[in-house]
Amino acid sequence: MPVRVLENTAPSQVSGTNSGGSSSQTCSLLGVGQAFSGTQNVSSVQKDEAWRVNVRIQGCDLEHGYLCGTMEALNVPMADTPVVTFWEGEIVDTKNYTFFTGKWEATPEDDIRHWSKFPSFSPLLGQVEVDGGKSLDLSNYPYIFMRWKEQYFVNVGTDCGLTIAGFYYICFSCSDGSISGFYYDPNSSPYQKLELKSTNDGRSGFSFSSYELQ
Repeated sequence: MPVRVLENTAPSQVSGTNSGGSSSQTCSLLGVGQAFSGTQNVSSVQKDEAWRVNVRIQGCDLEHGYLCGTMEALNVPMADTPVVTFWEGEIVDTKNYTFFTGKWEATPEDDIRHWSKFPSFSPLLGQVEVDGGKSLDLSNYPYIFMRWKEQYFVNVGTDCGLTIAGFYYICFSCSDGSISGFYYDPNSSPYQKLELKSTNDGRSGFSFSSYELQ
């Protein structure tokens, strides 16, 4: 499902370098059960073409740079009901994952172009161009960068007219729990924006136990 993301707030100081890889990032607003709500623009040209989106974190393992969750897209023109997908994420911690994707048809140049859409990435750009950011210490950085890859549709068939072939470049703000992202798929409109804010309602959404991992 193509998604667009809104750029985040002003960049902060890089905490330093770490030749041995950074320790895990901690953030009270990124955890199992946390819910987010916002919009997804499905066209980089028509800004009024947006879907309402709900996201819930269903699993999070910061030590191994992993998280997963569900994404629910409402008011989808070609669907009679909200469309739910299950996604898995990679946290860019420079230990388990770097800023270079290395798969899903994304080249280092694609990575740099998309990460550079986030103002909070600019202090990191120089080192990322050198080695993907391997020597950066992001453990105290106020933003967490991730990639989200939708794995399968939960409640509709693959013939629903939507695609999950691409993935999202994600920037998460530890200060307020807001999420910005850009969807990447060579066969879809570029730079589709996703804008989410933390709802912290702890109620709505889909339970991870209801769906079996594939």
